[in-house]
Amino acid sequence: MKVVALTGRSGCGKSTVAAFFRAQGLRVIDADLIARQVVEPGSPTLEALAQAFGADILDENGALRRRELAARAFSAPGGAEKLTGITHPAIIAELNRLLDEARAAGEAFALVDGAVIIGAPFERFCDEFIVVTAPEEEAAARIAARDGIPPEQARARLASQTPETALCAHADYIIHNGGTPELLLRRAREVLSSLMGET
Repeated sequence: MKVVALTGRSGCGKSTVAAFFRAQGLRVIDADLIARQVVEPGSPTLEALAQAFGADILDENGALRRRELAARAFSAPGGAEKLTGITHPAIIAELNRLLDEARAAGEAFALVDGAVIIGAPFERFCDEFIVVTAPEEEAAARIAARDGIPPEQARARLASQTPETALCAHADYIIHNGGTPELLLRRAREVLSSLMGET
């Protein structure tokens, strides 16, 4: 079975493409959802994070204070590596469990939808990469509208992410989201046709 990664920066329209693929009957595994699930209250991963970064990264209900964790992980030397070392094995284990289900069902390929795949540990499990791109100002406007933040804050968020050029260098397929929603879906359909032709 072929494992196809679907990725892109914030505001690029990746979720729209993922929803389109899912509507066509493809198995689409949401890596970002899994990343949230593995740190739910009471999970072994969350307990390991609390031991590594301090029990006060949890609120009074035992839920993760994400901003507090991020502030600690990214301000201390080696903190980001420690964070990845705790969370990524749990995420990868669950992704591979779901991929095994797809294999057992006899599926030709499965898509893994995630914001951070290229350059992350799961990259080595992927056979091909679809990258969704968008003009920076359009992406920033989408982020600002979606999250209710000022445009400059949305642009700063994009600046902190992997550059599109680096993502596209890994891409087997690029879906450019510049134009109408109909045009985006037409491009997604073209990629799907290519994938189906390969299998």
